[in-house]
Amino acid sequence: MFAVVRTGGKQYRVAAGDKIVVEKLAGEAGDKVTLDDVLLAGEGSDLKDTKGLTVAAEIVAQAKGEKVIVFKKRRRHNYRRRNGHRQNHTILKIVAIGAEEKKAKKAAAKTEDAAPAAAEA
Repeated sequence: MFAVVRTGGKQYRVAAGDKIVVEKLAGEAGDKVTLDDVLLAGEGSDLKDTKGLTVAAEIVAQAKGEKVIVFKKRRRHNYRRRNGHRQNHTILKIVAIGAEEKKAKKAAAKTEDAAPAAAEA
């Protein structure tokens, strides 16, 4: 199953297990992130309804991009300015898309409900 998600003003086509580099998101390595802005989802050539669909991801690392040199010059005025810029990025690993995540949550909820019942008895 694949999905097209929007984050940081850009669109990414993702599938479970993919790693993507997006604009900086809040969080540290190991944190879970939910991408709610799903534009398209499907499997093969079949498209699915995206209403209520989310993409679960895990932050792998916070990193910086390659340095971009910004050079300004005004000819004949001895004006030269050189600056560098490195954009902050977040590397995400896609864990699940939509329905897969819901199934995992339901299974986890069932095991949590069973554990307290056993403890009370």
